[in-house]
Amino acid sequence: MAHEITDTQCQPPQSAIKVDEEENDSPIEQVRLTVPPTDDTSQVALTFRTWVLGVSFCIILSFANQFFSYRSNQLYLGSVAAQIILLPIGRLMAATLPRRVIKIPFTGFSFSLNPGPFSMKEHVLITIMAGSGAGGVYAVHIITSVKAFYRKEMHIIAAFLLSHTTQLLGYGWAGLFRKYLVDSPYMWWPSTLVQVSLFRALHEEERRPKGGTTRLQFFLLVLICSFVYAIFPMYFIQAISYLSLACLVWKRSVTAQQIGSGFSGMGLGAITLDWNTVVSFLGSPLATPAFAIFNTFAGFVLIVYIILPFLYWGNIYEAKRFPIMSSSTFDYTGQHYNITRILNSETFDINLDEYNSYSKLYLSVLFAIAYGLSFASLTATLAHVALFHGKTIWENMVKATEGVQSKFTDVHTRLMKKNYREVPQYWFHIILAVTLALSIYTCEGFGKQLQLPWWGVLFACLIAFSFTLPVGIIQATTNNQVGLNVITELIIGYMYPGKPLANVAFKTYGYISMSSALSFVNDFKLGHYLKIPPRSMFTAQVCNKICPSSLTCTYILPYIYIYKYPPTQMVGTLVATTSYFGTAWWLLSSVENICRTDLLPKGSPWTCPGDNVFYSASIIWGVVGPRRMFVDLGVYPQLYWFFLIGLFSPVIPWLLKLRFPNSKWPEYINMPLILSATSNMPPARTLNYTSWAVVGLFFNLYLYRKFKGWWARHNYILAAGLDAGLAFLGIIIFFALQAKEIYGPDWWGLRSDSVICPLATCPTAPGVETEGCPTYS
Repeated sequence: MAHEITDTQCQPPQSAIKVDEEENDSPIEQVRLTVPPTDDTSQVALTFRTWVLGVSFCIILSFANQFFSYRSNQLYLGSVAAQIILLPIGRLMAATLPRRVIKIPFTGFSFSLNPGPFSMKEHVLITIMAGSGAGGVYAVHIITSVKAFYRKEMHIIAAFLLSHTTQLLGYGWAGLFRKYLVDSPYMWWPSTLVQVSLFRALHEEERRPKGGTTRLQFFLLVLICSFVYAIFPMYFIQAISYLSLACLVWKRSVTAQQIGSGFSGMGLGAITLDWNTVVSFLGSPLATPAFAIFNTFAGFVLIVYIILPFLYWGNIYEAKRFPIMSSSTFDYTGQHYNITRILNSETFDINLDEYNSYSKLYLSVLFAIAYGLSFASLTATLAHVALFHGKTIWENMVKATEGVQSKFTDVHTRLMKKNYREVPQYWFHIILAVTLALSIYTCEGFGKQLQLPWWGVLFACLIAFSFTLPVGIIQATTNNQVGLNVITELIIGYMYPGKPLANVAFKTYGYISMSSALSFVNDFKLGHYLKIPPRSMFTAQVCNKICPSSLTCTYILPYIYIYKYPPTQMVGTLVATTSYFGTAWWLLSSVENICRTDLLPKGSPWTCPGDNVFYSASIIWGVVGPRRMFVDLGVYPQLYWFFLIGLFSPVIPWLLKLRFPNSKWPEYINMPLILSATSNMPPARTLNYTSWAVVGLFFNLYLYRKFKGWWARHNYILAAGLDAGLAFLGIIIFFALQAKEIYGPDWWGLRSDSVICPLATCPTAPGVETEGCPTYS
């Protein structure tokens, strides 16, 4: 007789274990309102259905997201779409699959195709695996830059290993820091509460309030309304995504359109009636704490409405020669920088003679100041964590090492420790060691196509290791992540100048492995809240030495997995990365002139907007290098002062905290958030920020205070329903209509912001000539 594969089968039977809420519940109010302090250990988690559905949806999401990432109208499919679809499929499998036990020939292993009802824990594990297909693979940008922009060939095995090693390194970092970023109740990861609410709405039985709806009914109503409404901004009236009063009134004024355009300008007076515009780049505002929205919006106002006008109309850094906001690179005449003119075609590095005879590299003033703010946000993160969380981190590390109960545990941590076996730390050490060796081989082998030497890989890993904990603390408490992309580009740009591929490879190993680690930790926290057995999150191995002798310690689908401990999250990562890589390689090899807007046919959707930003960064930091950009030979040497500005900026709220020890408000001033507020600009637009802040403050400040009961019951369900309706409609429109070149009616409502505000991107310096723009004398 086969036994279900779960960590709980070796535990005494328990159901709905609950502890005294007053004494043990979470110290975070949002968590108390969303996550129940219970655990039903009778639910199965790792089953045949988990593997089949998890792997299938992982492939589907990764293919769709990579496919659409190359198109002008991008579509991102998050795990929430799979989360909804999975429920009826899982229940259908539970109702139809045979329950007989299948034995694996010549082994002692057996499993059941149908262990019983489709449980919430199964659903969570499947969604986490599928979510691996929604996260993206940053290394694909390198492959795209080489093949599409630089027009070079790349060894397919090198590209394959690059994609996988950068993702799996993050899995190792996640294992090292999970004790501090998962077990601590103060690391509450706000975004996970949206999924917790949705899972509860889909699985928990509840009575419908008189005159009201259940949470599942509310979710379905929101999904339907979002689905129906979204057809207007996505297909029939696309102009309502970026409405600008200034552009409609002052049709011939460059300055008015620079100020009023919500897409290419400062966005004053611009509004949106499109939920996709609200959630693009910054995520759902309903899932972000009010204090984080305050800090982000304060930084946005400071940078875009105070610093940017001063720099642009003061013509600092020759700002008027270029668009006020752009992610492109320019020469002194205001034209797009001709990179082929300065790049040595044989050695693939900078030709200094050509560079000196051509032009220095220039950026739009917002793009330039974004790099300075990246410097500041990095040092501010370290200082903020040291001042505000240093004592807590140290005590947490000591308590974790001693293995004693402390104030750093809550009911969720205690239930997990009590009911389930922990994942041995050496499992993560093995993954980290193997992946690191493969990373070095990827860079040193294949004719050193990636240009990065072995010491560069090790140094990049040291950076990722050093920043995962402090950046994780920021994200776990504010729902915002400070990026390491700029500092990694800067470091390798100094150490190994003129090598574009070495620069982007170093950035990917140093920054993306950390970012991937925090994504994994986020999944661990979701499993923590919903009481998924840790070894079910990591492995299909279940029983331990205390199992009754009558139980057979079995594995699910062991013949598929060579290893004794097949990790579910890592399998999802491997499958998703392979799918992302395969889709990208296929499109780069089959779509002629993909990403080359100057060579593509008019109206072609294959413009690769995200890859353009990545390509520009490879020119700035890799080809030209930081010395010729930000030091004595460059245009922007003053930006290095931002390192000091960021380092000392958290001292102000820290001193306020000391001055007002009984007040909480100084702790809400988060300088890393303020300084990194516009880190997504470009490609994010001003209207993305303003609409996100307005919606977020309305729900998480006003409604949270005035209607806390409604907020606790409906806020996160509303966020999930709005996103799900948008995702489902996007799938239908892309595949059923736009993939067949069927677009909406040709009328004014289909005009984009670039058509309504065509002058917002025009330079205003005298003598600069740009097609479609007036020339100033």
